Formats: sequence, C-alpha cells, structure tokens
Amino acid sequence: MDIRRLSKIKNPSDMHYTLSANHPNRNLLQVEIRLNAGDLTELILRLPVWRPGRYEHGNFAKNVLNFSARDTEGNSLIYKKTDKSSWQIHLSDIPTVVISYSYYAAQFDAGACWVDEDIMYVNPIHCLMYTEEMMNESCTIELRIPASYKVATSLEQKENNVFHADDFHELVDSPFIAAENLQHQNYQVQGSTFHIWVYGECNPDWQRILNDFSSFTKVQIELFGSIPVSDFHFLVLLAPYKLYHGVEHLASTVLALGPGSRLMDDELYNDFTGVASHELFHVWNVKSIRPTEMLPYKYHSENYSRLGYVYEGVTTYYGDLILARCGVYSSEQFFKEINVRLQKHFHNYGRFNLSVADSSFDTWLDGYVPGVPDRKTSIYDEGCICALMVDLLIRKKSGGKNSLDDVMKSLYTDFAKQNIGYSEHDFMELVSQASGSSMVDFFMDYVYGTNDYEGLLSQTLSYAGCKLHKSSSVRKSESQFGFKYNVTGGRPKISSVAPGSPADMAGLSKDDEIVALNEIAVDGNLEELVQQFIGEKIALTTISPMKKLKDRLLIPGKTDYFPVYSIRKQEKADPDEQRFFKSWLNQDFYS
Repeated sequence: MDIRRLSKIKNPSDMHYTLSANHPNRNLLQVEIRLNAGDLTELILRLPVWRPGRYEHGNFAKNVLNFSARDTEGNSLIYKKTDKSSWQIHLSDIPTVVISYSYYAAQFDAGACWVDEDIMYVNPIHCLMYTEEMMNESCTIELRIPASYKVATSLEQKENNVFHADDFHELVDSPFIAAENLQHQNYQVQGSTFHIWVYGECNPDWQRILNDFSSFTKVQIELFGSIPVSDFHFLVLLAPYKLYHGVEHLASTVLALGPGSRLMDDELYNDFTGVASHELFHVWNVKSIRPTEMLPYKYHSENYSRLGYVYEGVTTYYGDLILARCGVYSSEQFFKEINVRLQKHFHNYGRFNLSVADSSFDTWLDGYVPGVPDRKTSIYDEGCICALMVDLLIRKKSGGKNSLDDVMKSLYTDFAKQNIGYSEHDFMELVSQASGSSMVDFFMDYVYGTNDYEGLLSQTLSYAGCKLHKSSSVRKSESQFGFKYNVTGGRPKISSVAPGSPADMAGLSKDDEIVALNEIAVDGNLEELVQQFIGEKIALTTISPMKKLKDRLLIPGKTDYFPVYSIRKQEKADPDEQRFFKSWLNQDFYS
C-alpha cells in the first residue's frame, strides 16, 4: 500500500478519506484516513454506533476488518481498542497519521452500505471514523472507482471524484451511489434544484415522475415557506426483488424499492411517491427541526427522546397528506394509506401498555422490531394517528384559522432557523396556541397515556364528514377465536394472540405451529377448516417452539377480535363538513 499517494491531492484537508473496493466480490470497502493530529500525544478514533434516521444501536464496528495505524513513512503505530467502536492510537510527536481498515459492505437497503462489481453504495456514517477534536473541521472524501462510473451525492465535488464536506456531520449525512448504470433527471421548484438518480434495471416514466415529484415538492416548500438546501438529491436503489425502505438526510434521501421492473405499476409507484414525499418532509422535520436531545447529534451514545411521535409520526402523516393535497393521491388513496396505520394500531395490544411517547424513548432498547408481544407501540403508526387527530382538532377549535401546518412552520421558523432544539413542552405549547385553547389533556391521555383512540378518532373525522368504519375480519380465526397467523413452509404459525381471547384462554402462544384442526391435518387450508365450524368449539393440535405437541380447545365467545378499521366518507356531508374536508385535503368532498 502506497500511503504517500494522498499527497497528490491538490488541497488536502485535515481529514481526508479515501474509499476503494479492491475485491468487490468480497463486499469489502477499503477505507483510508489521513489526518493531521497537530500536537496531540494520543488519538481516539470512533465509529458511530447508530445513524440518524434509525434510533437504535447499529453496532457498525462489527463490520470492521484489518485495522491499522501508520505514520507517513509507513511505520506502524501502537494502538488498542478501548470499547466496541473506539480505537486509541499513541502518536509520539507524529503530526500526520494514516489509518486503514476494511468494511464489510453487504447490506442492500436505504440505510447501509453495499459494494459489488457493479456499484459502490455507501452511507458514510456506517463506515467512516472520526475524532471528537476534529468533528467540526472540513474534510474530503476521495473515491477510487472505475472511470465509467457516475457519482450521485449531495456533496460538493472539488476535483475528479474528490468531494468536500464542511464538517464530519455533513460528511456522514451524505450517502452516495457510484455506478455506471445510473439514470439522472432533475426539476426546479422555487429556486432549488431536485435531482433524481436511479440505479437498477427499470424503465421510468420520467414525465409522470417529474410532474408528481414537482407537485409534492412545491406543496411542502409552500407549507414551510422555504427549504434549507439549494440542491436536493433523491438516490433511488432498485432491486430485482420486493423491497421498501427510505432514509432521510438533509440534502438527500436514499429510497430502496423493488422489484425495479415494476416501478411504474400502481402499487409500487404509490410506494415510490409515498416514501419520497415522506423523506423530503424530513428535510424540515428532524433534519432541521430537532429535539433538544439531538442538537447536535451524539454519534457514540444514545440520543434518548420521547418526541419520536413528532419526528417520525408527524412525518408519516404529512408524507401522505401532501400527496393528497397536490392531487397525486385521491382522498381514497390517502385513506387507504392511513387505514394501514389504523390496522397496525388497533391490532397491537401494546397500545394499552406503553404510550407512544415512552415507546419513542424505548426504540433504543429493541429498535424497530415488534419485540415483546403487546409491550410497546410504534412512533410511525400511533404518531401518525395522533398527528391526524391533532390536525383536525386544531382546525375545529380554531374555527378553521389554523392547523398542524402552523405548528410545523413555527417549529421551523422559531427553532430550526435559529439553531435551537425544541422540547416536549414546546411542541405541546405550540399545538395549544394554534388551537386557541389548552391541549394538555389530549397529550396526557393519548400521547403520554394509553387511552383508547377510537372515540376521539371517530369524533375528529366527523368534522370532515368522514367516519371510522368498523367491521369484522373475514378471517374467522381472527374475529371469532382471536389469533393471527402467517404461513411459513406451508404450515400456519401463530403471530399474535389477543389477550383474553378464546385462543389466549386455550393457551395458544406466539410461534406455535398449527398441524391439525379437529383431527384434520392442516395443509394450507386452515381458514377453510375454521369456516366449517363457525360458532362451534374447535380443537387445534399445535407444535410449540420447544417441539412439544399440544391439543388446544378453543371455545368461541361473543367478542369480535382483530376488527378491521377504515376511514370512509359519510353518504352526506353538510356544507360546513364539506368546507372542512376541502381545507384539510384540498379536494372536493364529492370528487
């Protein structure tokens, strides 16, 4: 390794990173860091333990191989690892240090890194180390890639494949895609340029995409009054298989979708516009508007906050609401997206155990997986529903003068633009000011408490001439007996059991496999068998995770379990309700 090659850079910074992939078939990314340590006698290098946008530990250091530290002459320096993601290097009056290591880049989604023979896709926060002393210093990153590759990134290019960042924060908030197979288009809205980069096999309808993206971008900028960046980049990764993921950054977003060949099909295209609108809204909400606990980000420890229902839940609500307002979604499509959140909420009995605010805090414990059954709620689902109710309440209480839009704009103008983080109290106070009366009870009951959402949700929807429709699940296993299942390997496996249901009383547990019903073997026909015994007792034969056969007798009760909820327009709406609906969705009630 010729570590002196970095001297060829015309204007080296105090922190210079070089990335290459000498063995892409191994999914290995080679990282080299040259830094000017000044008069420091020791150096602590750290790798972030989490990434903004996902509020859980990432343990990225598990992917680091072959770490070494040298001086500019190639002599090895003494170092030791001091914790799972920190390396201490002894300098002995050595002003310039060269660190090298490999990073296993084998996770193809919107938040990680992937290297193969066709692409170098990197989220720098996964793989680039930093020092506390130099976090606010400018840095450069050099990509050693084939000459035929294009590079999609929000970073400023200084030289051929050499990019500049004002500080480490900007560097690790700027993912990039380097590949030959990159399609690129752009559009302008209110003086800013928006780039769309697409990697993968597909045939985009660019006119439709540019029209729709321009539409929702315009509405979002109008909501906040301005956008904090002059250029924004949508980095789209298309896979040949089913995939859906998006991650926010200040000047870019990565959207991972699949299968790419079906991008323009209605279902996947709705996902595409939905996640794009969601992630663009994050430019303001969480990348600019930050809780006090996250300003600045602390990359080496938890950034605990109970405001996840704002930075993810409100964004989830607005991502779809904006698409309705600009006409990309019909009101029915908007309701369809909200209905998905309703099902997750009402089918999760954790809503009676842990509030959405406390669940925000606890993402650091078990991340985004379901975790212990019925323990917690979702900052996306419950946060979205709370945002909907707050928006409708503000509109009603203020006589249509204000909405949640005014709250978000105040957070941007009075906090983000002043580089001030907002607190839980700040958000509650802004909501109360917008509504014209105290909203503390709402927060105590539904955000910090575990009150049932159904009554208030029905009430607030009625303001817009809509109703919360409730019906029985078509699966009698759910509605009559209170258990949900997935089919894996041809055999039904219990995924959820409603507390107090016949399934619960009979002793069914999550992950039990069902092999027979009333002594009839189950072979992809469980629901058909259940339908034959409506209103009757059924005997299930199960295999537990400990591989024990059990017979379970389920006695149907009168309660309806796992009901289906949906938002629907009422058959008739009075003029006030129609005006409310129009103000909310920017669509006519009867359109």
